[in-house]
Amino acid sequence: MKEPTVWTIGEVAKRAGVRTSAIRYYEQQKLLPAPARVSGQRRYDASVLRALDVIALAQEAGFTIAEVRQLLHGFSKRTPAGARWRGLAERKLEEVEERIAKLRDMKTILARLIECECPTLDDCSIGRKRASAR
Repeated sequence: MKEPTVWTIGEVAKRAGVRTSAIRYYEQQKLLPAPARVSGQRRYDASVLRALDVIALAQEAGFTIAEVRQLLHGFSKRTPAGARWRGLAERKLEEVEERIAKLRDMKTILARLIECECPTLDDCSIGRKRASAR
């Protein structure tokens, strides 16, 4: 038996491993085009699976919904995929580097707090050092 060329939202969700609510949300956010409808039910072709793969990859890389929208629709149709990814990834990488630096600072502070043996918060020398540094 030949496999259907169009699927319901439930079939797409199962194939893509996402919830139907996610697909509706992506449509609402203009990440996916509005699907054709048959008797009021959404019908999708195979291109939706590739779009969902791209959305999933972008989300794994930490892109926001707005950034994913820009990736998918914010460039000329002639802009190659590599150029799209590169532009967004370079900015995102800067953000990640900043987060990593902040996380390292947090780690240092947490390690110092673990060593704290102060009897009260008012007596805590770690807090005084930070307050006097401001």
